[in-house]
Amino acid sequence: MESSKKEAFRDSIGTVTDEGKRAWVYPKKPSGNFYSYRKIVSYGLLLFLLVAPFIKVNGNQFLLLNILERRFNVFGLPFWPQDFYLVVISMLIAVVFIALFTVSFGRVFCGWICPQTIFMEMVFRRIEYWIEGDRNKQRKLDKQKWNAEKIRKKGLKWFIFLIISFLIANVFLAYLIGSDKLLRYISESPLDHLGTLLPLLIFTAVFYFVFAWFREQVCIIACPYGRLQSVLLDEKSIVVAYDHKRGEAEEGRKKFRKNEDREALGHGDCIDCLQCVNVCPTGIDIRNGTQLECVNCTACIDECDHIMESINKPKGLIRYASENEIENKAKFKLTARMKGYIAVLSILIGVFVGLLFLRNDVEATILRLPGQLYEHKANEVISNVFTYKLVNKTTKDIENIHFKLRTYEGDIKLVSTTDNFIVPAQDLAEGTLFIEIPKRELSGDKNKLIIEVYSNEELIETTSVNFLGPRSYN
Repeated sequence: MESSKKEAFRDSIGTVTDEGKRAWVYPKKPSGNFYSYRKIVSYGLLLFLLVAPFIKVNGNQFLLLNILERRFNVFGLPFWPQDFYLVVISMLIAVVFIALFTVSFGRVFCGWICPQTIFMEMVFRRIEYWIEGDRNKQRKLDKQKWNAEKIRKKGLKWFIFLIISFLIANVFLAYLIGSDKLLRYISESPLDHLGTLLPLLIFTAVFYFVFAWFREQVCIIACPYGRLQSVLLDEKSIVVAYDHKRGEAEEGRKKFRKNEDREALGHGDCIDCLQCVNVCPTGIDIRNGTQLECVNCTACIDECDHIMESINKPKGLIRYASENEIENKAKFKLTARMKGYIAVLSILIGVFVGLLFLRNDVEATILRLPGQLYEHKANEVISNVFTYKLVNKTTKDIENIHFKLRTYEGDIKLVSTTDNFIVPAQDLAEGTLFIEIPKRELSGDKNKLIIEVYSNEELIETTSVNFLGPRSYN
C-alpha cells in the first residue's frame, strides 16, 4: 500500500504531459458557498477597478499612476517625484504585509483578490462555460473537426475575449495617462494619437494572449509569488488543505459503495472521485499536499463538500487548515515569526502616517546655478544666482508667492518674473533668482541661508541654500 501511494504522488507539474508538452486544463464549472462568496468579492473588486480611474476627489483622479509625467494619485491624494520616499515606505509596507499574510494564510490573495484570477475565473472562464459548455463539452468540442458548430462557438468566444481585452486595456491606460485624457482621445481621431493607440493595441494583445491561451501558466510560471510559499509557509500556516488522516485512514482511499462499512474496513472518507482534481483551475491534485500551483481558490473545497453531503459524510475533508491542525488538532496561534512581521509592519505604518502628516502642500527647491561664482555689486554687495522650483501639490492655485531671507539682511530678486507670482494647481513654477547680501553680513566663503516662501502673508515652506562669498583671511 505504501508503494502505491508513492507511485501516485505527483512528481511533475500538472499542466505538463509525460512528453513535456502542455496539458490543457479543462476545469469543471465550480459551485458552492465559497464560490458564491468569491463572486461577491470579485465583482466588487472588478467594479472598483473599472470605476476608480473615473472617480474624482477634490478634482484629483482617485487612482493615477502616470509614470511618464511622474504624477501619481493615491485615493485622491496627489504625489510628486519629491514624495518618492513615501513610495519606498509604502512598497516596504506592501512587501511586509504580503509576507505576513502568506505566513498566516498562504496564497489566499491569489484566489480571492488577484486580478489575474478574478478576470480568468469570473469573466473569461464564465464566458467559456456559457458558449462551449462545461468540462466534458469543452473537451469534446476541441477534439472534433472544424465544422460549423466549432467555428461558430470558437469564433464567438475569441471575438468576445478580444472585445473584453480591449476594454481592459482602455481601463489600464486610464490609470497611466489619466481618464480625462483617455476620454478626450476616444472622442478624437485615433490617427491624431498614434503614440497612445500603439500601446493600447499592445496591451490588448497581451491581455488577449494571457486570458485566451496562457491562462493558469501565469500563476505557475510567470508569477513569483507561488515560489515565495516555499520560504514563507510552515506547518502552522493556514492553507487549502486535504485532511489526509481522515481521507486515507489505515487502508487509504476507496471508491464509494452503498451499505459498505468503510470505517470497519479501515478506509478513509475520500472516495477517490477525482472531482477535486477536475474542478481545479491549475490542474493539481490537492491530495498531494501544498503545491506552488495552488492559488487557494476554494473550488476543491466546495466540490468535496458537495460529495461528502451526497454520501452522508461530514464536510471539511478539504478545508482551510494548517498542517499542524490536521496532524495534531492544534488551533491557529500567532507564531513568533508572525508577531515579528506584525511589529515591523506596525512601525512602518506609523512612520508612513507620520510622514504623511509632515508632508507639505508646497515643495520648494532652490539650487545654486552650476559653474557660477559670486559677483561683486556696488556698495560692497555680494550676489549669487540660483534656480528655484516650486511644486504645488494641491488642487488650488497658490497666489502671491514671494521669498524672504530669515537670518540675513539682503534682497531676493526674481529674473523675468515679477514678485508675487502664482503657482498653478498640481503644477510647478520654476525660474532664476539673485540673492544679494552686504559683504559685512557674511562670515566667510560659505554661508547657509534660510529662505522662507510666503503666499500672501502665510509662510508655506522653508528651504536652505549655500551662499558663496569672499574668503575671510582674518
